[in-house]
Amino acid sequence: MKFLEQITERAKSDIKTIILPESTDPRVLKAASIIMEKKIANIVLVGNEDEILKSANAEGVDISNAVIINPLKSEKRDEYVKAFYELRKSKGITPEAAEEIMKDPVYWAVMMVKMKEADGMVSGAAHSTADTLRPALQIIKTAPDAKLVSSFFVMVVPDCEYGYNGTFIYADSGLVENPNAEELADIAIASAKSFKTLIQAEPVVAMLSYSTYGSAKSELTEKVIKATQIAKERAPHLILDGELQADAALVPSVGKSKAPGSPVAGRANVLIFPDLNCGNISYKLTQRLAKAEAYGPITQGLAAPVNDLSRGCRAEDIVGVVAITAVQAQCQNGGK
Repeated sequence: MKFLEQITERAKSDIKTIILPESTDPRVLKAASIIMEKKIANIVLVGNEDEILKSANAEGVDISNAVIINPLKSEKRDEYVKAFYELRKSKGITPEAAEEIMKDPVYWAVMMVKMKEADGMVSGAAHSTADTLRPALQIIKTAPDAKLVSSFFVMVVPDCEYGYNGTFIYADSGLVENPNAEELADIAIASAKSFKTLIQAEPVVAMLSYSTYGSAKSELTEKVIKATQIAKERAPHLILDGELQADAALVPSVGKSKAPGSPVAGRANVLIFPDLNCGNISYKLTQRLAKAEAYGPITQGLAAPVNDLSRGCRAEDIVGVVAITAVQAQCQNGGK
């Protein structure tokens, strides 16, 4: 079964409620219709009901099973404004500012997740990554076992003999620009957990560099070496090693030659990049040159799942990210 089919079936097994605040975007409305028709998740749309229904009718999509909430008219408005003010007053937010901010559909959607009236939120079709994730960082914050919010892509490479049946996690490929050694270790540990959650297989984590086992020395390689040491100390149960070049991490013969005795060399399925330049370039090259499926950026480390979309996404991409978000919610709630 393909990755997305497997994720969709898992989402269907324990239906979660996911909020889509970009509720007049044609792609979002089409995705909402597909999600509800296939019973992948319950959907909440945030915004003006008349405008949403007008947009849905213009697109010819059925959203009759969606819950529509208008922040300007909701009976929960005062409660949400007060809750946001309490969360942010130490940062200088006034009650008046909190009232204004709660008119924003994305902030409202994230507050619904915080108040446990929904299980997750997906946005970004019409918003920047910053505008999608800022409310989550301010309201939901990090999970108890996480020190850092980061992101990853699930890469599914066709006809690929490497990784887990051609499936990998690439991290961080969308959020943390230049992690220090401790942050890089956090990203590695979180990505291993995400691999196990979504792929349901044993993560094999490679800390990537342009050097393997000291073949080159610089500040860049030292960061990866230090991050590897920290990650091994914090998570001794993980199959994790570094620093490794990409070919040593993936190709058994190269791994055996360059890093003999490594538990990871030649069999990595979680690739940790030293910075966002490397991670983002690599996922896009893999997607285009290998015709790989790329799902993400998926957020990890938040206390509840909030995920970003590419502004160039299709309705089908939104369906996939909603299914992934629902499975993340299942696992964070102690489910499947």
